[in-house]
Amino acid sequence: MKRRDPRQRQRRHIDRAMDNAIQDPYLARAKSTGPALCPDCGAVFRRGRWQWGEVSESAKEYLCPACRRVRDRLPAGYVRLSGPFFVRNRNEVMSLVRNEEAREKRNHPLQRIMAIREARGAVEVTTTDVHVARRIGDALRSAFQGSLALRYSPDEYLVRVNWSR
Repeated sequence: MKRRDPRQRQRRHIDRAMDNAIQDPYLARAKSTGPALCPDCGAVFRRGRWQWGEVSESAKEYLCPACRRVRDRLPAGYVRLSGPFFVRNRNEVMSLVRNEEAREKRNHPLQRIMAIREARGAVEVTTTDVHVARRIGDALRSAFQGSLALRYSPDEYLVRVNWSR
């Protein structure tokens, strides 16, 4: 039996991953030279990332990528909740959605819920990042089972999550 060279397999994986990596257009191309403070949400940019914490005196005011998305009304994630189980247990399901957002937002200030809307007998939750939308969908499937469908856009930084039961 032939053995594969591990370096070849690793190289193919890296090449394939780089081919379809789509970056968030709201993230800055270069890191800020000093600390910054978002005037809308209070997140602080320091040491190369947005985080919650103390503000330094030299911090400039700069709108964070999540707040820019909210102002532009351009979500990165859509989570659609539907089905008879959802209608009967709406409060419990929405509590889980809010808890997942709070858990994610605690360590990652750019990952939040933008809006929650009624849409054709279902509820649509829009998020500022694809990761929080995916995490909400996974939490719903884990807690309540049901069917979960994820659809990533091949051309832009966007995910559509449909959960129903």
